[in-house]
Parts: sequence; structure tokens; C-alpha cells
Amino acid sequence: MLKWVIRACFLLFGGTSGVFILPVVWAKLGLSHILLIDNPYSNALIGALIFYLITFWAVKYIESPLNWLEEKLTKISSVTILYGGVGLIIGLVIAFFAGNAFSQTRIPILNSVVPILLTLVLGYLGFRVGISRRSEWGNLLSRSTKKKGVNEPKNEGEQAHKEDNSAKILDTSVIIDGRIADILQTGFLSGTIVIPLFVLAELQHIADSSDTLKRTRGRRGLDILNRIQKEEGIHVEMYEGDFEDIQEVDSKLVKLAKLTGGKVVTNDYNLNKVAEFQNVAVLNINDLANAVKPVVLPGEKMTVLVVKDGKEHNQGVAYLDDGTMIVVEDGRKYINETIRVEVTSVLQTSAGRMIFAKPIN
Repeated sequence: MLKWVIRACFLLFGGTSGVFILPVVWAKLGLSHILLIDNPYSNALIGALIFYLITFWAVKYIESPLNWLEEKLTKISSVTILYGGVGLIIGLVIAFFAGNAFSQTRIPILNSVVPILLTLVLGYLGFRVGISRRSEWGNLLSRSTKKKGVNEPKNEGEQAHKEDNSAKILDTSVIIDGRIADILQTGFLSGTIVIPLFVLAELQHIADSSDTLKRTRGRRGLDILNRIQKEEGIHVEMYEGDFEDIQEVDSKLVKLAKLTGGKVVTNDYNLNKVAEFQNVAVLNINDLANAVKPVVLPGEKMTVLVVKDGKEHNQGVAYLDDGTMIVVEDGRKYINETIRVEVTSVLQTSAGRMIFAKPIN
């Protein structure tokens, strides 16, 4: 199909060129008096035929760059093309008015070269600014739409309801973890679930890793995304923008949450702390998991199986059914034995919960 389009363009260009160029050629050759040759119809036909014959040699050299250009353009998101095009148009409009002012002068270089340079430079700058600032533009548009279409909440209850419906932005770790799919299915998280394309790209990179463990984790994350997208009652949106000046995915997530007013959903302890430091709302599913675990108080007694030794001297380690670690003082000698212990203290953080206990003699 592309070959026929190229040949059609060559035919049109050749016919047009023949009408304007061939009369000069016939005059140089002294054949302009022959009406059968020197007339617009024959000139267009001859020019088109010449260029059509050229296509048999030139089409392969033109088709390859066009295929490469098409492949690159298809990888660019529609949002990028849209905002880049808007920036290009703005740059060209500014260049037109600025160049028109220079073209009115009688200075040779200013009235001829400068308008061309302005068109190239401002057009390019407009395109680049449009791409680099597309996230801010989208945020401004969404805010203006909300102001026009949504009334301000009348009381604190409506304000809280509005905040609950904010966008929930998933990070890579929480997708790979997999528990987010079950949480969404229960309806504990409301609002739109946002999957940024840069998170999807990181998942795909992990899934293509040569390391077997990483590859398995990446593919599990992609399966979880497909499961979430197919689940009824869950509104999933893809964020196609990117922050080219930021390299780290975690930093991009924090930036996106700031721009959209959304909340980052994660189980990454470090991302949790960085986001909190920058006043970005975070939903850590480890906090949720810890909140629904049975409460264990100091002095409570329980029966546990000591499975291994701990990091400190004479310590033993046991686990509850939900995976909570129990550090048993002087429990090393009870490895592979079921014993009764008494809880001495409980340490709870966003990274998890740890229980300290001692054997009951």
C-alpha cells in the first residue's frame, strides 16, 4: 500500500513539474514549435511518466525511512502528539507575527533570513514545551472542568466523600504483591484506579528480565493488572503522560500524585516515607493488613512452633498463621518444638509487625 502511495505522489509531482519545466527544455532543444510535444497535456503526461519510471529505483530508498518514521510515531501516545501539536501551532503563530515585523524592514538579512530562523526555532521550542508540560496542561484542564461541572461541597461530610473518590495511583511493588486485586474486589478502595504507563513499562522490563525470579514477579504483576481491568465495578484508567526530566519511577509517582491530587497506593516502606515528606497522601496496604490482624497484647499467652534461630544470641523465631514474626527470647534450644510463650512487647511499623515473647516454664 505504501509503495502505491509513493508512486502516486511521484506521478503528481512529475506531472506538475512537466507542465512548468518541459516548455523550457523544449525551447532549449528548439522543439517548442511542435504543438504535439509542447502543450500542457503532453508535458504533464511525459513528466508523470518520467517520475513513474524513477520510482522503480527510488521507492525502496523512500519506503524504508517512512516505515521507520511510522514505527516511531505509533509508539508515541496520542496525548503527546496532541499537546506537542498545540505547542507547535502556538510557536508558529508567534513566529509568524514576529517574522512579519522583521520582513517589513529593508535590511537584507533581517527581512529574509530571520523570519525563517524564527519559524524553525519557535516551532521546535513550541513543540518541545508542549510535550514537556503536557501533564501540567492536563491538570489545568481537569481542574477547570471540575470547577464548571461540580459544585463545591456544602459540608465536611461531602468534602470527605469527595476526597475518598480521589484517584488511586498504583506503584509497581503493590501490583506485583497481588493483594491489591482482592482489596479492590471487596470495595474498600473507591475512586478511579490509575495505572501510569511508566509503571507498566517497568513491569514489562521486569517481566523480560533474564533473572528467573524477576521474570516471574513481572509476569505476576501483568496478570494482576489484567485481573483488575476485567473486574466489574472497578474504574481503571491509564495515565499516558511521563516526566522526562525525572528518572526514578517512585519520584514520577509522587509528582503525578501532586499534579492530580491523587493518592499513591504502595507497600514500599521507602516510597511511603518519601511521599509523606512531600505531603502526598499514601495508602500503604501493609498498614491495612496490620490493622485487620488480631490484636496481641503484652502478657498474652500463645502456643507457637519455633522454626529457626534468631539474629541475636539464643533467640528463636516462630510465626503466626498470618505470617507475623515472633521472636522468642532464649528460644533457640526449642527449635522444631511447640511451646507456650508469653508476649512481652509488640513492635508495629508500616514495614510490618513483630512480636517479642519469652517461654513459659
